[in-house]
Amino acid sequence: MKILFCSAEVAPFAKVGGLADVAGSLPKALSALGHEVIVAMPAYGMVVNDPRWGFQKTKSEVLVKVNSSRLVRAELWEAEFDGIKFWLVDGEETFAKVTKSQEVYAPLRDDYLFFSHAILEMCTEREWLPDVVSAHDWHMGFLPVIIKETRRGDWDSVASTFTIHNLAYQGEFGYDTLAAAGVPGSLFTWDALETYGGVNFLKSGCVFADQVNTVSPNYSKEIQRPEYGCRLEGLMAWLAAEGRLEGILNGIDVDVFDPSADPAIAAKYSVDDLSGKLECRRALCTKAGLSVADDKPVMGVVSRLSNQKGFDLIIEAAPEFLARGAALIVLGTGDPWAASELRKLEASNPGLVKFFEAFDVDMAQRIYSGSDVFLMPSSFEPCGLGQMFAMRYGTVPVVRKTGGLADTVFEGENGFVFEERSVAALSSAIARAIEAFAEPTTWSKFVHAGMTQDFGWTKSAQAYLKMYRRAMDARRLKDMAS
Repeated sequence: MKILFCSAEVAPFAKVGGLADVAGSLPKALSALGHEVIVAMPAYGMVVNDPRWGFQKTKSEVLVKVNSSRLVRAELWEAEFDGIKFWLVDGEETFAKVTKSQEVYAPLRDDYLFFSHAILEMCTEREWLPDVVSAHDWHMGFLPVIIKETRRGDWDSVASTFTIHNLAYQGEFGYDTLAAAGVPGSLFTWDALETYGGVNFLKSGCVFADQVNTVSPNYSKEIQRPEYGCRLEGLMAWLAAEGRLEGILNGIDVDVFDPSADPAIAAKYSVDDLSGKLECRRALCTKAGLSVADDKPVMGVVSRLSNQKGFDLIIEAAPEFLARGAALIVLGTGDPWAASELRKLEASNPGLVKFFEAFDVDMAQRIYSGSDVFLMPSSFEPCGLGQMFAMRYGTVPVVRKTGGLADTVFEGENGFVFEERSVAALSSAIARAIEAFAEPTTWSKFVHAGMTQDFGWTKSAQAYLKMYRRAMDARRLKDMAS
């Protein structure tokens, strides 16, 4: 089938979080299964101007109506990697102003609406009609709406799917969004585009897409409850009852995240020869200025700083596990309170705590490879990729049983799991990890289980294809009915 895959970030070109990793690796798996995939993303300045990627400006230009009146000329950049075409779209330098990954989400509502219209117009201009448009996260939420409400002819048969990567981020705006999108005001109803008096991009994508999925089976169930539903639990339960909502576990690119070939880490290693991992630990400790006994674990964290990621728990639990001789290294940016507390913890525990307040992809790889334990005590976690990266590098995760963490980490097998969101529960799980680390035979079983687990995309890519086919069947039925 022909798949148009649309995302606001795509690794390795523009990466803020896990969405980029998915958008960079899932299309490769779909292509490997024999399907034609075009990946579409805004034409950020730091991508099209970077000679590493080789994006070329094409002669394709289309006029896109913005705010129902102003015409903007959209332009297309193109490159091909691993047999997949990547289309980048901009107009009047809307996205060209973005010069680093941390600015990827600086564009405004109308910018995403412009992109949605422009990429569909580019398909028409290039005479490439997809069978399915795969839209990801709220930024692309109006794509299913625009397809159904503003496209006719051949587009009537084009199916759409919408993937929720994090329900907490929904893209909420005012009634004037309908005019900006060029769709009729009659759609401002509770069962269409209206949401609590406004317009919600994520809800819009869910209502108008032929199929909806989340990024783990457990999360798809959690969001049907008020605790995790972010005021949309009723909609999620309705979608599930209609057979339009499912959870498909994310994978990772096992060719990129491979300790036997990763150029960013201090030494290569594999599950059959772990000697390089010890070198990675030594190099990480030297880089971070840590002094930790050989029988005590180095615990790593690579994350956005927020209490959603459990930093309040980590900071409060730290004195206890540091007193037991474990070390802590944290990489991330975000909540000023968490950053301040981590700096205090570093100052009061020299040689045992290091905080890198930065977004550093290579340093993240060094932490995955050089740590012994990976902390991920999230309040909620739609899927989580950090625990998969960690296990791929032989680093054993300590996680809270939620979302995709519950689908990938299992107590006593490949990690340590706690359920109650409390300092005591986290401390208990860390204590179990410290005790297991002191027993090399026991620890090697945890490492082996994690490194041999299949986190590749093949199985999940097949699940996406099944979802795409269901969406295509549903679209055909609706097309025939109309």
